[in-house]
Amino acid sequence: MNNIMHETKIHGKLSFPFIVYRGNIPEYLHSYPLHWHDEMEIIYITEGTGIITAQASKYTLHSKDMMILPPQTLHSIEQAGNNKMEYFNILFSFSLLQNNTTDDCYQKYYLPFFDHSRIFPTLLTGSESLNQLLLPYVKDLIEHRKQGSSYELMVKSDLLAILHHLYQYSTPSNDIELSRRNTYDKVKKLLTYIQENYNNSIPIQQAADICGFSKSHFMKLFKDLTGTGFTQYLKDYRLEIAANQLIETNQKIIEISENTGFHNPSYFTRSFFQKYGVTPSDYRRSYLKSIPTDSEDDNPSSLPVVSDLS
Repeated sequence: MNNIMHETKIHGKLSFPFIVYRGNIPEYLHSYPLHWHDEMEIIYITEGTGIITAQASKYTLHSKDMMILPPQTLHSIEQAGNNKMEYFNILFSFSLLQNNTTDDCYQKYYLPFFDHSRIFPTLLTGSESLNQLLLPYVKDLIEHRKQGSSYELMVKSDLLAILHHLYQYSTPSNDIELSRRNTYDKVKKLLTYIQENYNNSIPIQQAADICGFSKSHFMKLFKDLTGTGFTQYLKDYRLEIAANQLIETNQKIIEISENTGFHNPSYFTRSFFQKYGVTPSDYRRSYLKSIPTDSEDDNPSSLPVVSDLS
């Protein structure tokens, strides 16, 4: 897994940017860190309970709930206590459905969702009417993702139906929502900087300067957005990268410690144990065999298996 915050990978094929992934927390990972991508995403929960954070709002989801995330939405997925959660991610690019940027549908319906000038409900519980309207199309996309006859036509048909219903439930963004999006864009600059410099020292003041905020405003904003303070967030991010390197590389643990910004090996081991409940060496031994190696997904929780959607 690439621990990136801005996913630039094409989900699906360049000629057909659509794909469905299966997630399972915590079987392969306890959380998927704060990130964003240019595709729209639908997350459907098939079993269990988990937490999804989207644009600073934290939601607890249960079986049959779904989240609808517009493009470029900051979001993360994490375990809720000791609960497990199985889910499907449906990702697609609007380019799949448009002829060009002057297309009427692009201008009227896709662009407002892409630039967040129109918004729709993010969390749809299993009992909500919009959930019930979307569910047949969501199930169809999951069940038929093995690319059988007329696969591309079916996918486009289902996605257009989903966008139609979302548009009917959408409203224009107000000034507060547009201002909030501008704030999130500034935080994205910091996340990109962390992605490229996590092995170096990043003081809080430097992080605030990157966002263009005062130190006090930044500290409050960042905690509201991520649910944790900046220093803890940075440490957790480094530990997640270290955990991946323990599984995906043959590097020595002391090298991984240094590579991820922990220049004191004892502190690295202690921090790792606090987060994962095992030492780095035990983590490597326990998880090495359980990580799938043949999935095309950059999310290690993905499995090419369809669960019961009834």
